[in-house]
Amino acid sequence: MLRYKIMHRTYYNYSANVMLGSHNLLLRPREDYELRIETFSLKIIPDATLLWHRDVEGNSVAIANFTLPTNQLVIESEVIIQQYNESPLNFMVSDYALRYPFSYQGEDNILLSAYKALPDPMTTDVINKWINNFWQVGETIQTYTLLQRIAEYIHKTLTYRVREEPGVQSAIETLRCGTGSCRDFAFLFMQAVRCLGLASRFVSGYLYAPLIAEIGSTHAWAEVYLPGAGWKGFDPTIGKIVGSDHIAVAVARLPESVPPIAGSFAGAAVSSLTVGVWVSLC
Repeated sequence: MLRYKIMHRTYYNYSANVMLGSHNLLLRPREDYELRIETFSLKIIPDATLLWHRDVEGNSVAIANFTLPTNQLVIESEVIIQQYNESPLNFMVSDYALRYPFSYQGEDNILLSAYKALPDPMTTDVINKWINNFWQVGETIQTYTLLQRIAEYIHKTLTYRVREEPGVQSAIETLRCGTGSCRDFAFLFMQAVRCLGLASRFVSGYLYAPLIAEIGSTHAWAEVYLPGAGWKGFDPTIGKIVGSDHIAVAVARLPESVPPIAGSFAGAAVSSLTVGVWVSLC
């Protein structure tokens, strides 16, 4: 078992007093049999009332409501987790899904339909041609091997770039530019997996990577549903299956659905944002 300490500090500064609207906070890691939260604290200035709930994906969401005008919003979270995912390859896939191609069966196929939705026809055509670089129709291959091949191919052929702009690039844009952020690579991986008929979803969270400073501590990757094994993460930014250094906070069918903090303000002011994230072993 590994213990990690995560500090996530967000500062919004406004040029004049504003009234803050409701803010949705996705900062609490996803607890399951592999990850347990030891302690979690959340500091917000100005004072806010918090309402917690789990959304349709099981993410822990805090809704912060404010009553006082302010020229600064401070949101600081600190969490210590216990991570048990030290053997990420220790899983069993159902016999019928061991080799690709395969089709989801029964209830799984119904429940996963939203996660299999194809991109628009142009994007589908571009991605299918791109897939031919590492897999040919008619080739039988182990499902895990194919997924790992996609992650490795993105890692080896595209260049990682820190991108401060909000949002996610389209798959076509990432392939055209040959560069992208972790969230862009995760989205490209998702689209490729869906073009292959498999279910995928977007994951936002943190990465403990002390020797890879350009990746940073906030991170994004993708998960694929493997019958018998469940949702398994693949990280195309580093070309590997997700392991103990990955700490998931939120998952979603679409990448734009899970920003760590989302909210609004009213007033004639200009805002600026400063974010700091630190992930360390403890």
